[in-house]
Amino acid sequence: MTLREVADHAQVSVATVSRVLAGNYPVAAETRHRVEQSIQALDYVANVHARALAGVAPRTVAFVLPDIRAQAFAHAAQGVEEAAAEHGALCLICTTQGDPEREHAVFQMLREQRASAVILIGGVVDDAEYRANITDLSRGLATADSRLVLCGRPPAGDIPAIEYANESGAYSITQHLISSGHRRILFLGGPSSGPATTTVADRLAGYRRALGHPGWVQPADFTRESGYQQLCARLPEDFTAVFAATDLVAAGARAALHAHGLRVPEDVSLVGYDDLELAEELGLTTVRVPYEDMGRAAVRLALSGREHSVLETSVVVRTSVAPL
Repeated sequence: MTLREVADHAQVSVATVSRVLAGNYPVAAETRHRVEQSIQALDYVANVHARALAGVAPRTVAFVLPDIRAQAFAHAAQGVEEAAAEHGALCLICTTQGDPEREHAVFQMLREQRASAVILIGGVVDDAEYRANITDLSRGLATADSRLVLCGRPPAGDIPAIEYANESGAYSITQHLISSGHRRILFLGGPSSGPATTTVADRLAGYRRALGHPGWVQPADFTRESGYQQLCARLPEDFTAVFAATDLVAAGARAALHAHGLRVPEDVSLVGYDDLELAEELGLTTVRVPYEDMGRAAVRLALSGREHSVLETSVVVRTSVAPL
């Protein structure tokens, strides 16, 4: 089906049909209605590539994330999709599985597709190599009139970012444990070797700032299984509380404590981070991260040119902490 056939059916010119499809030219209401009826009757679908060449293609917002199965990223994706729809833009979800080569390939594809904006989420090792790489990706997108926005990670150079108060959230929940009388608080999370990602590094920094010393740290991946196995490696040990780096890690830690005959919170207090649905099910005291708000803010920053901002976190008190 072509524009000419739609025009003939509606008894108007091809130019009039184009104006109705573009939506940014004045067309008489009766004429617009007749064209829209013809489009529906003929089941006309616009040629996206032709419209792109003409400069009238709909805006596209791409959300690039490591893994769509992670609940935190899924909440952020929901916010991105909602905000994109509000701006009349199409939302694309692209996953990298944490593979730098795949990430580069995704960016190249989005550059070729001339995405209006690309939003990148996920913790990184914030070193010189990362900053050089992300700067190159941003410049490549800019040549296609696309804008890169970082989500949940610090800005790099002149690349805008939407952050959340990660370090202060960790500080606040550690202070919550301290105010309940706990002093020996194990931090469960982070790499066993090499530098930590920005997500872990900020949470560990907040934990240490509240304690006033390096504390006790047990490495663990951001999974339930790792939380279980790594805490089992420290049991039995004389700590009275566990600060798990994520709610998933906390769920594994809770299972490990129970497997060793320890009750939460009567024997060991337990806190997490993120405030996923899982946290409410477990009665877990945790830090709420506004992931959906971050996604929406990233779209507004990308499409409306708003400034870099840091969203607040908050401690959600449930039943997993008891006074010592």
